[in-house]
Amino acid sequence: MLPEGKYVVIEGHDGTGKSTQVARVREKLLEHGIESIEFHEPEGSPIADEIRTVIKNSTLPRDGTTNLLLFSAARHDIWNSRALPALAEGKWVIASRNYYSTLAYQGYGEGLETEDIKTITRIATDDRYLNPDIAIILDFNDEKERQARITARGTLVNPDTFESRSQDFQDRVKQGYIEIANLYGIPVVSAAQSIESVSEQLWGVIESSL
Repeated sequence: MLPEGKYVVIEGHDGTGKSTQVARVREKLLEHGIESIEFHEPEGSPIADEIRTVIKNSTLPRDGTTNLLLFSAARHDIWNSRALPALAEGKWVIASRNYYSTLAYQGYGEGLETEDIKTITRIATDDRYLNPDIAIILDFNDEKERQARITARGTLVNPDTFESRSQDFQDRVKQGYIEIANLYGIPVVSAAQSIESVSEQLWGVIESSL
């Protein structure tokens, strides 16, 4: 029987380079003969991808609770249809975001109670999801550069629901991530460094679990 794979989460504010680092982690794992899959919540399965189009569309007004339920529905489908089968096959699951994002955005950003978020997330997923084997948060202190990275992606047809929110909201999310890191003992890596430096630090955390 194959040993179960590991669940790795790379978290952080928009524009911190999570997707780039997910790809680099997978490359390093492959060098060690470890197969992996990736997804980028709330994207990662046909159903989740459709939900994502609603989540990302800022022309559809909604409150934090609706966002929590939308994310949880996407999360449920990705976790059960993709992540759990991969883990059972011995593959590593490398995810950009998990419910820590919801704690930061819907909790600290939109004012929902942390325990309510955790309760809904547990119903939608399970304790395995709530407790990744490895989690790392990317932090960016240079807000001007973070926004520049987001702008460099190009103009969207519909403004992004969260990237287009006020600076006060962005500050609450950023502070939320710092508090989440302290509360859950998650290492924080500065995203203001070069891609190579960030990658080396992330791999330093992950390599010990091989």
